[in-house]
Amino acid sequence: MTSFARQAGFRVAFAWGPDEAAVVVGPEPTLAVVVDVLSFSTTVTVAAESGVTVYPTARRGSEAALFAATVGATLAPVRTVDAPSLSVASMRGAPPGRVVVSSPNGATTSLRLAGHGTRVVVGCLRNASAVGRVAASFLAGGDDSRVVVVACGERWPDGGLRPGVEDLWAVGAILRAVDSDDLSPEAATARTAAPAGAVRAALLDCASGRELVGAGFAADVHIAAEVDACALVPELVDGAFVASPPMN
Repeated sequence: MTSFARQAGFRVAFAWGPDEAAVVVGPEPTLAVVVDVLSFSTTVTVAAESGVTVYPTARRGSEAALFAATVGATLAPVRTVDAPSLSVASMRGAPPGRVVVSSPNGATTSLRLAGHGTRVVVGCLRNASAVGRVAASFLAGGDDSRVVVVACGERWPDGGLRPGVEDLWAVGAILRAVDSDDLSPEAATARTAAPAGAVRAALLDCASGRELVGAGFAADVHIAAEVDACALVPELVDGAFVASPPMN
């Protein structure tokens, strides 16, 4: 009943959130780019720069602790500056190691798509150009290959999707770096998205940015605004994000 929403016939597609992404992703060889600027995908890029391997999970509490023990990793607090966590700033300069990070958006979306047999990488403003190059290389690997860029957004209290403009900006930057004109109308429209003014100011003033600033995590927003500061493209491999894997 949802086949109309697959964006079939186009090699580059765009989706909002895990539900739409699961519809758009099909049987073709697919690279999914999961975009959660504030904060999961940005956190993973900073973790990769610090030599931290991130195991994403949607679990919380004792279930998350058990999962961390199973993979030999430290369970990160939900968000704190005092230890590696979902906070972007907490990963900067963190000691190398394995960390389990719980996230209802980026982690959940990544794991759900990986369950479809899809290759999953994370993208954000910090590595947008690098992700675009990886996506273009993936498309060049086969005529039937597809790239699906997913803006995770946030969640309303009832669990409904709250689109986050910060994710749309990063999707636009990534798609502009992909050397393809075979975009669905949804992807072609998303490719034009960009903040009207300075990226840092826009991030600080958008709804998600204001939420983090109000909670005392303004540093996370500042780091997220470091456009193309990162050349790493972490990929989900055997349940963990590995930096800059070969894209064959």
